[in-house]
Amino acid sequence: MASSTINIHVYSDALVLLGTAGIVIPLVRRFGLNPVLGYLGAGAILGPLGLGSFIQQFPILYWFTVVDARNVSGLADLGIVFLLFLIGMELSYDRLRAMRRLILGLGGSQIVLSAAVIGGMAALAGAKPAAALIIGACLALSSTAIVLEVLSRQGRLNTSAGRASFATLLAQDLAVAPLLLFISISSVSENGSVLTSLAFALTNTVVALGVIVIVGRLVMRPLFRLVASVGMNELFVAATLFVIVATGVAAALAGISMALGAFVAGLLLAETEFRKAIETAIDPFKGLLLGLFFFTVGMNVDFRELARDPVWLIGGAFGLIAVKSSILIVLARLFRLSWPAALEVGLLLGPGGEFAFVGIGLAAAFGLIDPKVASFSVALTSLTMMLIPALSHIARRLAPMVRDDKRLDPELSVAPSHASGHAIVVGHGRVGQVVCSMLDRHHFKYIAVDNDAAAVPEQRRQGRTVYYGDATNPEFLKSCGLMEAAAVIVTTGEAKGIDEIVAQVRALRAEMPVVSRARDADHARHLYSIGVTDAVPETIEASLQLSEATLIDLGVPMGTVIASIHEKRDEFRHELQQAAGRAKPAPKGQAGEEKRAS
Repeated sequence: MASSTINIHVYSDALVLLGTAGIVIPLVRRFGLNPVLGYLGAGAILGPLGLGSFIQQFPILYWFTVVDARNVSGLADLGIVFLLFLIGMELSYDRLRAMRRLILGLGGSQIVLSAAVIGGMAALAGAKPAAALIIGACLALSSTAIVLEVLSRQGRLNTSAGRASFATLLAQDLAVAPLLLFISISSVSENGSVLTSLAFALTNTVVALGVIVIVGRLVMRPLFRLVASVGMNELFVAATLFVIVATGVAAALAGISMALGAFVAGLLLAETEFRKAIETAIDPFKGLLLGLFFFTVGMNVDFRELARDPVWLIGGAFGLIAVKSSILIVLARLFRLSWPAALEVGLLLGPGGEFAFVGIGLAAAFGLIDPKVASFSVALTSLTMMLIPALSHIARRLAPMVRDDKRLDPELSVAPSHASGHAIVVGHGRVGQVVCSMLDRHHFKYIAVDNDAAAVPEQRRQGRTVYYGDATNPEFLKSCGLMEAAAVIVTTGEAKGIDEIVAQVRALRAEMPVVSRARDADHARHLYSIGVTDAVPETIEASLQLSEATLIDLGVPMGTVIASIHEKRDEFRHELQQAAGRAKPAPKGQAGEEKRAS
C-alpha cells in the first residue's frame, strides 16, 4: 500500500547518483584518476543522453541510468550553491590583498583578453552580440576544481606556477558573480525596453544584495555565537546549511540566482572567527554535493555531438586551448614569470572550466543562446577539461627545454658570497624559512638557495639572504661553497628533486652531512638508502609533537616529556636506518630496553 505512493522514477534516478558517488568514484581514485573527471564521465555515460537513450531497446538500463534530468535538478542546483558559497569563503579580504597584483593584473587581463578573442570568434560565426559575449566570458574561465586538485596532488601549489594559477583562478571566481548577473539582466532586456530593463534589473539586484549583506552582518555572527555556545556539532552543521540555503532562496525570491546569494554569504562569513569551523562543518557534504553537481553537468554532454561534428568539436577544443594558453603565456611573461612557469600556467588554464556549464546552461534556459550552440559549447568544455591532467604532464616534460638563459630580475643574478663552515639550505619555502630562522637564532652561518624565479627577488627585497639557482647543478653547488660547507639541509618537497640533489652532493663530497625533509616513513627509508645522513618524516614529527603537547597538558613534567620524545625519535630513526640497510648502534635507551626484554 505504501509503495504505491513512492515516485519510483525519482528514487531510481537518485540511486544512480548515490551509487556513482559510493561505487564509481572510489574505483576512479583507485586508478589515480581525477574524481571530477570521474563524475563528468559517469554523468555523460549514465545520463539520459548516454545509455539512458537506449532504455527503449534495453529496459534493464532503467535501473542503471538517469531517466529524467529534472528528477535530480534540485541536487544539481544545491551543488552550484555550495560551490559559490565555498568560493566566497576562500575570497577573504586578506587573501585578496596579498595577491592583488597577480589577481587583478594577470587574472583580470586574462579574463578580458580571452573573453574578447573568443567572443569575437563567436560573433564572426554568427552569434548575437549578447550571446557572443556570454560564450566568450564563459569559455575564458578555467577549471578551479581540476587544476587545484592536480597541483595539490603534485605538491606544486607553492611553486611560482602554482601561485600564479591560483591567483588567476581567484580572479575568474570573482568574475562569476558579475557574469551570472549579466546573464540575468540580458534575459530581462530581451523582453522589453533595454534601458528600462537594465535599470530595473540593476536596481533590483543592488537592493537585494544590499539587504542580504545588511541582514547577514546583523544576524550571522550572533547566530553562530549562539550555536557555538551550545557546543553541539550537529547544530553547527544545521546552522551552516540554513545560512547557505536561506541566502540562496532570498536571492532567488529577489529575482537573482541562488548561487549569487550563497556567494555573498560566503564572503560575509569568511571575515568571521567561525570560518574554519564552518569549513569543517560542511566538509562531509562538500565533496558529495560538488560531485553530484559535476555528475549532472556530465548529463548535459551529448556524445552525439562528437558523431555529428567530430572535426569541429576536436578542432574547437584544441583551438580553445591554443588561444587561452597563448594569452596566458604572454601575460605570465609580462608579469615576470619564468618560461617553464608561464608554460605550465598556460597549459593548465587553457582548457575550459565548470562555470562554463553554469553560465551557458543559464543563458540557454533564458533563451539567450541557441540550444545546439549550448550543447556544442558544453561538449567542447568537457573535452578540454578531460585533457588537463595530460596537459600538466606535458608542461612538466617541456619545462627543462625552455629554461631561461637570462635572469628575469636583477636580484636573481646575485651570486652566493664565499663562505666556509656554513650550512647550505636548499629550498626557501615555508619549511626552509623556519630552518633559516633557527640557524639565525643560533648564530650559524648559512646560504639559502631556491629555484623559484618569482619568489626569490621578493624574498631578497624583504631582507632575506636567499640566492636563485638549481641545486641539482653541481657547478651551482660548488659556487655555494659546497666543498667548504659543514652540512646540506634539503627542505624541498619534491621527491625526485631531493634524489637528484643528494646524488650530486654525494658525488662531490661523500662525507658531507645531509639532512633532508621526507614525506613519510617510506620516503625516509628511501632517503637513507641513497645516502642521506638524517631524514625527517613529516608524519612522524607531527605525531611526536602531538604526543608532546598531550603529555604536557596532562601534567607530565616537561623535562621527562622532552627526554621521552627525543628517545622515541631516536628509536624511529634507528628503525628506518635499519630497514634501509644502514643501521647504526641502537640509542642508549633503546638498547637498555632491548636488554631488559631479553
